[in-house]
Amino acid sequence: QVQLVESGGGLVQAGDSLRLSCAASGRTFNSMGWFRQAPGKEREFVAAISRSGVSTIYADSVKGRFTISRDNAKSTGYLQMNSLKPEDTAVYYCAVSIHSIAARAGDYGYWGQGTQVTVSS
Repeated sequence: QVQLVESGGGLVQAGDSLRLSCAASGRTFNSMGWFRQAPGKEREFVAAISRSGVSTIYADSVKGRFTISRDNAKSTGYLQMNSLKPEDTAVYYCAVSIHSIAARAGDYGYWGQGTQVTVSS
């Protein structure tokens, strides 16, 4: 079992920045990913990072604005979000996988409860 707790969400204005955190506990895992779900839409992939942190992948919609990272010593992952846009408004979820790196929600076995990010125009 892996327990994940996200934090750092909030209400910001367009152009602002936020950093989300995901604290993990329990068994070890390989990759960590971030997904988001806006009202009335399906959950979508945002970013993922390998266990070592060397490999990262991003959705095209956030590439160049968001940065994923992790601190294995603290068992914590991060999503730095810059130049936020109203279309980034969603509940953001972190998840962990046994795979080296993955972009499909089905490849992730454990999920956090989510944190709300709201970007006003």
